[in-house]
Amino acid sequence: MKVAVIGGGSTYTPELMEGLILRREELSLDEVVLQDIDLDRLDPVAGFCRRMASHLGAPDLRVRDTRDLPEALSGASFVVVQVRVGGQKARHLDETLPLRHGCIGQETTGAGGFAKAMRTIPVLLEIAEAVKRHAPGAWWINFTNPSGMVTEALMRHGGVRTVGLCNIPMEMRIQAAELLGAPVEEVLLDYVGLNHLGFVRGVRWHGKDRLPDLLASLAEFQGPANLPGIEIPGDVVAALGAIPSGYVRYYYCTEEVLQELQRQPRSRAEVVMDLEERLLAIYRDPAEFRKPDLLQQRGGAWYSRVAVDVMAALLSPVPSIHVVNARNGDTVPGLPADATVEVPCRVSAHGVEPLPLTRRVPDEMMGLIAQVKAYERLAIEAAVTRSRRWALLALMAHPLVRTAEKARGILEEMTRAGSIPPLS
Repeated sequence: MKVAVIGGGSTYTPELMEGLILRREELSLDEVVLQDIDLDRLDPVAGFCRRMASHLGAPDLRVRDTRDLPEALSGASFVVVQVRVGGQKARHLDETLPLRHGCIGQETTGAGGFAKAMRTIPVLLEIAEAVKRHAPGAWWINFTNPSGMVTEALMRHGGVRTVGLCNIPMEMRIQAAELLGAPVEEVLLDYVGLNHLGFVRGVRWHGKDRLPDLLASLAEFQGPANLPGIEIPGDVVAALGAIPSGYVRYYYCTEEVLQELQRQPRSRAEVVMDLEERLLAIYRDPAEFRKPDLLQQRGGAWYSRVAVDVMAALLSPVPSIHVVNARNGDTVPGLPADATVEVPCRVSAHGVEPLPLTRRVPDEMMGLIAQVKAYERLAIEAAVTRSRRWALLALMAHPLVRTAEKARGILEEMTRAGSIPPLS
């Protein structure tokens, strides 16, 4: 089996490679091809990955690198996509430009996530055309953010078999298992929402919901979002009767988060740029072959496990349950059938099938989910058509932007800065 990694020069790639190497026999994996257009990143990352394979007992695993997309895709069973259109410099604009308009700047949600989607979706739809030509029938494993929006755009407009992944549900599952003292494989989450807008409504272990036992340990669940001092208040979580993912703080603690971001001396993109230079220096060292501890600071905990677990599931005739981004169908009433939702799914060689919800999504969650989904669909339309009208409507619909004045100002500045494609 062959796996193609598009965006193979990412500093995350050794994390993915470790999982592929350690479970290569389970996957019947014999070739990994890393593709990237940036050779300054691809060369050191690929060399490091080859040394990893050799020292982890897989010297026969072919690890190749190329700039040529068709070559990378040809004959692949899985296409893992982890591209960042515009790089960290574009991310810096995404995080800082909205702040000048009194809005949160973040790379996956709000105005910053909008800019990233506008740049990214057209490029990935072009890659999808190449996948259909050179790897027909391959599964597209999407890690490119904003993952839910990108996955929905690919499902509706790309014509490829796609499943969207995020490490946050896995991280929450592992945290729950640790607090319960349970093997993570035995713990199942009742999880509902969208990518980076999810809620854990139940934690089942041995047939019993243990969520009431975990709510007292709320602080343990406040996920990464790079603002460790800001947590969703305990009375809010108690009122919800559910544990929101860390990114929900952008909606529930908007003013506090905005003030904290405005005080930050550096954007997260600037921090990551420094981390990546240090990581690439390690990867260039021919004596290095162990995954560096520094990679943990880059984010994306459990990224490798999520990817390999889902790949293995898609090869197996026996279904297993994974929280992924999948087509809604009639899973979440009130959302369009072709919308993407992040929910537990039955994953196997037969495909990805969302499990029926155990109960309705209450109004206090559904209101926010529906509003953000409306924004996502407007933004996808804007990215596909490059229409200023749809772009303006998308920003106005997002609860972190809302007003026409802010949406118009952000859109005009993004256009001048070149952080989004030209609109008509």
